[in-house]
Amino acid sequence: MTRLLYSLILTLILVSPAMAQSTSNILVYKAIISDGDTIPMMDLPEVNIKGYAIYRSPADQRKYERLVRNVKKVYPYARLAGIKLREFDAMMVGLSEKEQKKLYRRAENELKEQFGTELKALTVSQGHILLKLVDRETGDPTYHIVKELRGTFVAFFWQNLSRLFGYNLKEQYDPQGRDRDIEIIVQRIENGTI
Repeated sequence: MTRLLYSLILTLILVSPAMAQSTSNILVYKAIISDGDTIPMMDLPEVNIKGYAIYRSPADQRKYERLVRNVKKVYPYARLAGIKLREFDAMMVGLSEKEQKKLYRRAENELKEQFGTELKALTVSQGHILLKLVDRETGDPTYHIVKELRGTFVAFFWQNLSRLFGYNLKEQYDPQGRDRDIEIIVQRIENGTI
């Protein structure tokens, strides 16, 4: 065989002496032979490296700490909204429109009973963060979710009402832009660093 064939990607089987008896503990890696050296090729998980935050002023630090506190408070609700919406979509498949409305009303009443008082107690800024995180979890802005579940008129009504309080239900979550701080905080929550 030619040297060119050997330089193509090759599969290595790495077996430690203790695992030689069992074939279930064999690790398989791809490798490249370059100048007589075998170089294993592996996919490693992504690692985000963050430095310490440097604030311009104590007011900026307090603002960021308030943002952390608010995200930590509403993030569980956003995750639950994503889970419930996926469950709801799965249950709606194959149902008639009348049955879908009945199921929707029952689910809405259950959620209001369980979380209504807690969600009503949120501040304006916590509500704004919750809308962004629901978009992050579901992949759809809140306006589209309301429009799908309740109809165009209801979505239009809530959009106009929310604009009075400074919200925009059509606003999409932007993890690389204006919502970068929220995304960093969420990643830190998911990693368990806060």
